[in-house]
Order: sequence, then C-alpha cells, then structure tokens
Amino acid sequence: MANVHDTEKAVRDRYSNAAEEREAQLCCPVDYDATYLEVIPQEVIERDYGCGDPSKYVRSGETVLDLGSGGGKICFIASQVVGAKGRVIGVDMNDTMLDLARSSQGTVAEAIGYDNIQFLKGRIQDLAIDRDRVESFLVENPVQDEAGLQRLEAFLHQMRADQPMIADESIDVVVSNCVLNLVDESEKEQLFDEIYRVLKPGGRAVISDIVSDETVPTHLQKDAELWSGCISGAFQESGFLKAFERAGFYGVEMPILQADPWQTVEGIEFRSATVIAYKGKEGPCDDYHEAVIYKGPFSEVIDDDGHRFQRGVRTAVCRKTFQIMSRPPYQDFFIPFEPRTPVADDDAQPMECGGHLRSPRVTKGKDFRLTVMGDDCCSPDCC
Repeated sequence: MANVHDTEKAVRDRYSNAAEEREAQLCCPVDYDATYLEVIPQEVIERDYGCGDPSKYVRSGETVLDLGSGGGKICFIASQVVGAKGRVIGVDMNDTMLDLARSSQGTVAEAIGYDNIQFLKGRIQDLAIDRDRVESFLVENPVQDEAGLQRLEAFLHQMRADQPMIADESIDVVVSNCVLNLVDESEKEQLFDEIYRVLKPGGRAVISDIVSDETVPTHLQKDAELWSGCISGAFQESGFLKAFERAGFYGVEMPILQADPWQTVEGIEFRSATVIAYKGKEGPCDDYHEAVIYKGPFSEVIDDDGHRFQRGVRTAVCRKTFQIMSRPPYQDFFIPFEPRTPVADDDAQPMECGGHLRSPRVTKGKDFRLTVMGDDCCSPDCC
C-alpha cells in the first residue's frame, strides 16, 4: 500500500494540473440535465471529472454537502435544485480547484438570482477541520517550537469540540462524485464514519464512484498514477455497499451500475456505480401494535437488522421499524397497518423484532366486533 501522504500528493498534483488543463482520462461520460448547465461557466464544465450525477437525487429545500467538490459543478447544479431556501456546501482540499469554484460562484449566483453555496477547504475524511482557518491561525501563530505545536494542537482540539467545519447531524444529503476512491485505504473507514456523523437522522448519502468487479491487487494499489486516476483505490462492488453497512447505514441500494467497463486493467473491470444509503435506524424497539405486509415480488426478504418479512404476511414491527418501512427506500414494497386505537407512549412496551406474526385483531383492537355490510362494488368508480 502506498503511504497515505504519497497518495494525497499524487492526487493533489494530478488534480491541480487537471484544473489548469482538461484531462479526459479522469472522467467517464455522464448525462447531466442540460437545463442546469446553462448557468455554469464552461471552464467549470470542462474541468469536471465525475463518473455519475448524484445531484439528481437532491430535493428542494435541502442542505447538501458535496465531498470533493472540485470546480463546483455538482454544487452549482444542486444549488438550483434545492432553491433559494436550500443550502449547498462544497468541501475540497485542492487550492486550484477551490479557486475555480469560488471564482465561478458569483457568475452562477447572478444567473439564478440567489447565492446559497459555500466552498470550504478540508479533507473529506476529516470534516471537522477547516483548513482555511488552520492556515490563518498558522500565519499568526507559526509553529517554531514545542510551545507553538501545543498551541496548534489546542486550536485543533477546540475546533473539533466547539466549532467543527461541518457540525454533527447538520446535513440532509451528502453527495460525492468519483472522489471517495481517491482517499487512502487506511482512512476509508474514517471517511464513512464522517459521512454518517454529519448527516441528520433520516438523512442519506448519494455517492457516485468507481467500483471494480474484482479486488484490486496490492501491486496496483501501490501505483500512484493509477491511484490518482481513480483506478487503484476503487471499491470492489460488494465492498462498496458493505462500507456503508459498517458505518451504520440502512436501506443501502445501488440504483446505477454502468453496463460496460470504463477501464480494464489486468483483466479487472472498472465501472461507475451510484449508491444511496440512509441514516436513522437508531433507537429503541417499542411496540405500538403496528404491522406491515411485504407485497413481493420475492417470497420473503430480510432487512439489515435481520427482520424477516414473508410475502403477504402481516408482520409485527416496532415503531422504529414501522417508520423505516413507511419511507424510502422501502415504502413501495410494504403496506403499513396502524392500530385502530393508538397506543400511548407510556403504554408502549419493549418488543423483540424478528418477523413474528401480528394478528389482525391487534391492529383492529382486540374487542373489535363491528359488522359492516357494503354493496357489491369495491372499485372507486362506483363508490
């Protein structure tokens, strides 16, 4: 494995050059909504090195964080999608790319009528530290001895504790476009933990990146040129999904996997993928007499917590699971059933979710004895 600093230097140098002169090998073809591109300076479009379009999963009014924002293309698209009431934050460590993004910000703001973007300097695997603030601190407090080093360490500690660059649970959706693979292997776990930290409960990550069909061997990982070219640091397909699971995400799905490989090296195929993952399965399992029915098409499914749902079977779930199954990405696959008589918070008892059945009498109320005889028509057209 290449040294982490060697990896960062190779990435920094290559993308600094790519900000000056377009390098076609750093990107694969992506179809963006042309409507959003009209207000973006051509220089930004030409210096974009993405492999997907996570901005298409952003919604109006959201706070969006773009990891490795580069020249700002995804940020400029997202700013139009979220609208004036939304907010977009771009984080990048490359000064040349940041200069390009910041110099283009006014042009885009003037064209759309508002400015809701902020570009920050930082490492995406350490979103607490604002590198612009660190540089300003070092100008006034240069490190020349042990005492100076202690002052810097105290400053960094205070920033993490009291004024992190990106605060805990402050972001609706984290996006990234072909950047996570550039982070050194030794820091990838920290990277996913940071994504999880900054997302609000119920928030989501939408990441487009390069994946490989086989594990990238060590000798390729040591190649700095291949690493900075989005090859050596690529996630293996299933490993990409498992990285989100390990960080605590649920509902992890891969809606896009490029059919044809973008690159093939030593028989290993590399292609673009987009993954969506959700935060918010924390909390107690309390029984509010709720249930869900899995619609199909499979005979049964098992969720990330081991809950088993058989097709067509009314399954008992806790309040937390009931809420999760009632929203994306599960809502289209489940029919929710609330109890006829709501259960008060003080009356809800702890339960063990695991796929046991819920009698219809429970959701209707155990003493429910009503008899209703309707007409012969069940369709909405004749009611």
